[in-house]
Amino acid sequence: MIKPTLRSVITGVGGYLPEDIVTNADLAKTVDTSDEWIFERTGIRQRHKAAEGQYTSDLATEAALKALAAAGRGPQHVDLIIVATTTPDLTFPSVATMVQAKIGAPVGIAFDVQAVCSGFVYALSVADGFVARGLAKCALVIGAETMTRLMDWHDRGTCVLFGDGAGAVVLEGQMGQGTTADRGMLGFSLRADGTKRDLLYVDGGPSTTGTTGKLRMAGNQVFRHAVVNISEAIEASAAVAGVSIDQIDWFVPHQANQRILEGVARRVGLDEHKVISTVSIHANTSAASIPLALAHGIDDGRIKPGHMVLLEAMGGGLTWGACVLRL
Repeated sequence: MIKPTLRSVITGVGGYLPEDIVTNADLAKTVDTSDEWIFERTGIRQRHKAAEGQYTSDLATEAALKALAAAGRGPQHVDLIIVATTTPDLTFPSVATMVQAKIGAPVGIAFDVQAVCSGFVYALSVADGFVARGLAKCALVIGAETMTRLMDWHDRGTCVLFGDGAGAVVLEGQMGQGTTADRGMLGFSLRADGTKRDLLYVDGGPSTTGTTGKLRMAGNQVFRHAVVNISEAIEASAAVAGVSIDQIDWFVPHQANQRILEGVARRVGLDEHKVISTVSIHANTSAASIPLALAHGIDDGRIKPGHMVLLEAMGGGLTWGACVLRL
């Protein structure tokens, strides 16, 4: 029986990228690589890099303020902040509490979620659990990263892939009719397999080496797992939402690699023109990539209110997941 349902709805989206742009040609000056080599394998042309003294919380704050402005809200309305990041300013406190202080939000709930590149989808599902149950009225969900600070700049297989940035959404409760016509979160599918940790990891941490460490990746194996695992999660999230893939208006994937984006779209039967791709200009910004791509698609007029949107990501852990929502 259909009945009125409280939904968590995205009411504002914002993105922020540091001013410094590093092109493939720039990297070729210090790393054994070339623009042709990078673009052919990844689809990346450039990435943004945070300035000296510019931290993850700074990027997150800029994106948060843009999202709030888009939603017509101010910091005083925010009662929940969740930041998805794998590159926090400090081991603790959380980036979320730093954002809370920087934007001047009142005392409320603030914490980080760590699922690497899948972090934004995980954080969105956590926020949905608060907002759709009336435990929070206005939530900021932020993906923010300074991934360039985890790079081994002698490893051309990884250092060319990542960039810095932040994206944010405002999530608010709105009543729906309990159907797929409702605005808001319609279905999630989250997964993790810790036995695959050696495929993508950082070789340091406070409990082991006492250092930040550097990112390490078995690229070919990650690619293979990504296409298969993400496709399964997409189909599962669509089933939870009660929609078919052909009802999806826009596919906003984690921007890891253009070939992964295309492979997943083909596997699940999504038309290529429905894919929002920013990997060429942003590279892989980990947890920030989905909200940045979502902001890009909204800003250029493609994604409009009422559209059905599919999000997906896979990251270290391995973690992966998908979400179907209506804007």
